[in-house]
Amino acid sequence: METKGGFYITQIKQLQDRIFEKLLLDHGIEISGGQGRILFILWKTDHLTITEISKKTSLAKNTVSVVIDGMVHKGIVERNVNPQNRRQTIISLTEYAKSIQEKYASVSEQMNVLFYEGFSEDEQKQFERYLARILETLTKRLHPDK
Repeated sequence: METKGGFYITQIKQLQDRIFEKLLLDHGIEISGGQGRILFILWKTDHLTITEISKKTSLAKNTVSVVIDGMVHKGIVERNVNPQNRRQTIISLTEYAKSIQEKYASVSEQMNVLFYEGFSEDEQKQFERYLARILETLTKRLHPDK
């Protein structure tokens, strides 16, 4: 039997990212998908290391570092040396990043409504349970010791 789940997930992710970035631009927010993932984490807990951001976003540390460089350049976040551990760099939100949180949340909600358009509440819950199972299986494969 031919399966297309992985193909559909990849296609959905690419389309979702493009639509979400366009919706953000329509609201005057110029942020990529990777930057958005990092912002989402920092809005929950500000002042994190690249390692902490990497763990919370499931992005590789070098990827996080490159994305953070772009965010620093755009004035979205700033890098500061950790006063408790001078070898550590802490990533913090700028006032600009704090100011767009509400607009970003509104666009996220728009995207969420679009994503589940035509689904009943039960279908949505069932779909998310299936995705959670796939995620759990893949996570166990990548980290068998956890």
